[in-house]
Amino acid sequence: MSAVLAYAFARLRARPGRALLSAVGVLAASAMLGASITIAYSLAGGFGRVADRADLPDLVARFDPVAGPLVRERASSLPNVAAVALRYRAAEVALQAPGHFRYDAVVEGVERGRRGYAVVEGHDLRRADEVLVERGVARAWGLRPGAKILLGSRLLQVAGVALEPDNVAFPLAGAPRFFVDAGVARSLGGASGRAANELLLWARAPARLDVTLAQAREASFGLRSLEFLTRSGIRIEIGQAAGLVIALLVVFSTIALGASAAILSASAASDVQRRLGSIGVLRALGASRREIVLGHALEALLVALPSAALGLAVGSLLVRGPVDDLLASLNELPPGALLYAFLALALVGVLLVVAAAAALPAARAARRPPVEALRAADVSAAPRRLPLPGGAGGLGVRLLLARPVRTGTAVATLAVSAAFALLMLAIASLLGSLQHDPQAIGRSYGLEVSGAEARLPAVRRLPGVVDAAARYETWVTDSFDLGESFKLVAFDRQHVSFEAPPLAEGRRVRAANEANVGVGLAQALQLHPGATLAVQLDNGREVRFRVVGVVRALTQQGRIAYVTPPRLLRAEPWLEPTLAIKTAGGAAGQVRAELEAHGLFPSSTGGIAGEGVQGWAARNGGFLAVLVSLLRLIAIIDGLVCAYALAQVLALTAAERRQTVAVIRALGGGRRQVRRLFTACALGMAVLALPLAFVLERAFAGPLVAGLAAPYASISLAAELPALLAVAAALVVAAVAAGAIVARRAASTPVTDALAEL
Repeated sequence: MSAVLAYAFARLRARPGRALLSAVGVLAASAMLGASITIAYSLAGGFGRVADRADLPDLVARFDPVAGPLVRERASSLPNVAAVALRYRAAEVALQAPGHFRYDAVVEGVERGRRGYAVVEGHDLRRADEVLVERGVARAWGLRPGAKILLGSRLLQVAGVALEPDNVAFPLAGAPRFFVDAGVARSLGGASGRAANELLLWARAPARLDVTLAQAREASFGLRSLEFLTRSGIRIEIGQAAGLVIALLVVFSTIALGASAAILSASAASDVQRRLGSIGVLRALGASRREIVLGHALEALLVALPSAALGLAVGSLLVRGPVDDLLASLNELPPGALLYAFLALALVGVLLVVAAAAALPAARAARRPPVEALRAADVSAAPRRLPLPGGAGGLGVRLLLARPVRTGTAVATLAVSAAFALLMLAIASLLGSLQHDPQAIGRSYGLEVSGAEARLPAVRRLPGVVDAAARYETWVTDSFDLGESFKLVAFDRQHVSFEAPPLAEGRRVRAANEANVGVGLAQALQLHPGATLAVQLDNGREVRFRVVGVVRALTQQGRIAYVTPPRLLRAEPWLEPTLAIKTAGGAAGQVRAELEAHGLFPSSTGGIAGEGVQGWAARNGGFLAVLVSLLRLIAIIDGLVCAYALAQVLALTAAERRQTVAVIRALGGGRRQVRRLFTACALGMAVLALPLAFVLERAFAGPLVAGLAAPYASISLAAELPALLAVAAALVVAAVAAGAIVARRAASTPVTDALAEL
């Protein structure tokens, strides 16, 4: 073993340039791996971490103000209750803070006991003249413990910064939020005595919360405007902020793990291929196959250990800032020290992949007869009849084809990296469509008008209006599973003319007792065509429908149902509709002006406004900028991997073909011919890799990411022609740059030195 170790160190000392080139490849792939692990782990578990830290209740009930002791008594008598807490919530409170003045502050009045939030800076409330600032407000306005703010007429001192994950953070949430003593909140809201309008409940057995929730509804006599929100419902509601985008990033990062492993394997295998001659020498001198395999694996590990550790650290650090900002916007917490454990496991995985990738081809090479290895048996002659260009460019392509195994591994690395880049561009394109294009979420109408049902006939007659319909929308709860809330949508005519998510199974709605449900809702409630959908409205009435179809709806993460209005309006006759307006192509501006002239003020339905990223991002342009910065960082790392793959093969070709380059120069060729030689090699690999990358992204990576990120919807992540052209241009630039760099170094070697080796 000592001889194997000594020989591995000797090879590293003899070829420091090659060792450095290999280290750069491992570093680039490991950086992609570190970035991917950081993104995936941070985003996937963000809500769970903050919910545990904040002791988020299993059930939140909100209602009109009543006597707190009565609510506490009834709630405590419910089955499966571990603890309850009361609050008084005051809305639209005047606020004055350093540099800020608002009239829409939300003030949560808390009492002693479990509180359902976490204090992340400073200390909890101790006196009536203290206030806790929600973390989003503290970040946006620079408020820190010790600052003074004015809520209504009460001057309060900031005691700390609190985090409660029942909503996204300010400014994604529209109003700033504060936590004060319950007595202060009652005085700000004009309530007397021990009034309460919010109940927090923790269950002994969260899995049996349905029973508690059913009893709570029955025991709620006398409470008005009662609303329930479960812990799982809060997770869904928070998910609407960026649920699809977060899922895309998580799955995208998971795919990057496999891409990194493929790149590392190809890099290590390429290193062994260039050493076939030395393997032949060792076999001829009597070295055993075991010693050769161990030697190459050990050498690969010596190179990979420092470069992989550095790459994982660099990749993680590059994305930590944007990821933490994204988590803060969603009122979630970063992963903490456990992330380093995953990065350590990733380091072990990288070392295992590199060692295996070096050992396996070394074992295959060691099984060859020494004579074949000494000849560098992976060399193949290009057929003479192959239609190749003449001159230095044609010679460069022939040199490329002479090493089919090495070229294949390099092309595979480039193809994986280019497919990764195509996937990033497809995700970016999808985000843009979700922001602005109603077609992206299955809507064929572009304008909405609130509260104008009586004017529907007049709207239909306006120039440029193709069609218009009354659209009813309300949040309901499943009667069998009271913890599941979803959106119920009804049009006064066939909904497929206005919203037509693709059918997953069954058929469209035809009768008043029928419903189409989203895949997300069908999965949550185990619904299928023929099943019964029983919904409970806010007023306590129940309406039942027969499920006739399941649709792949993108809105609300698939937790949506489409029905016709009659049954819904009989149960809730005061439900106000909006008008969904379809316009002719290019006539949206004209129709908008006509509506405004008639006293109607339409809003755009473009993208997922109010139901996904766009609604909150409209109040915080930096939200999507964070997502874009994440994609850009990964794109930069991916570009480094592509550049490395090209440079590695060209550098090896230059080292092995020193004599060929010297002959070209001796016959009068200059640096231009040498540069053309190596550029042709690089362009040849790019030309081979690009169609493979396109097929890989369209047939595998895109559908896989779309299916895993949004199994409830039909979304396309297939790269289009503009993305393909952009990636092709990037590969050409990288090929030309790599060819120029390698050619300059090759041309700097004296001709006589290279010719002396002939």
